[in-house]
Amino acid sequence: MYGIGIRRVATAVVTASAATLLMTACQPGGSPAGAGSSPSGAPVKPAASTSTSSSASPSTPSTPSTPAASVTSGSPSHTATPSTGAKACGVSDLKASMYQAAVRPDGTGTGAAIVEFTNVSGKACTVQGYPTVAGAGNGSPEKNRPLKVTTTGGASAVKIAAGGKAWTKLTFVQVQGEADGYCKSGATPASYPTLVVGVPGAGAHQVALTDGVIAECDDKATVTALSAAKPS
Repeated sequence: MYGIGIRRVATAVVTASAATLLMTACQPGGSPAGAGSSPSGAPVKPAASTSTSSSASPSTPSTPSTPAASVTSGSPSHTATPSTGAKACGVSDLKASMYQAAVRPDGTGTGAAIVEFTNVSGKACTVQGYPTVAGAGNGSPEKNRPLKVTTTGGASAVKIAAGGKAWTKLTFVQVQGEADGYCKSGATPASYPTLVVGVPGAGAHQVALTDGVIAECDDKATVTALSAAKPS
């Protein structure tokens, strides 16, 4: 009796083992049963992998951009020159006088005038640049009427020896006709007993013509740079 029972149990175990092996062999891809599935029997999705595209360029450290060069338009009012070794002239170092120019526009007004600066300081000094010009109303500097200045020629440092001179030429819009005359622009001619001529760094100098008064149109003047050469 007992021998028959043992054989039946052994046969049942062998039969169950064979069934298990048969189920394993039937899984797709030969994987063991349960592989790639969750305990609940639902398939498990594989973890997403991160890949780098072969077309992506390698990362390179960024380099600071070069700042754009600033561009400045226009020309300077004068050209810098090496130092002359003398100090700049002050307002008290110069004495100004003015007379009519030999070369001037046609008309009955002043046309053009030469302003002469004499160094009265006893020591050499320098001037440089373009003077400013204003008409002094009734001869009074406090009643200045600035003239619109157009500069001409290049400017450089001018060394004036003690007792030496420097010059600038002022050319005006000429008055036409007789008597009080007229302006081609239609403006009314202006006359000034004196002018106030400003020297860069050396102050304002009130000057009168040695012969007559300043008569001009449009309150404009063309001015040459201060120069060691006497203009005509």
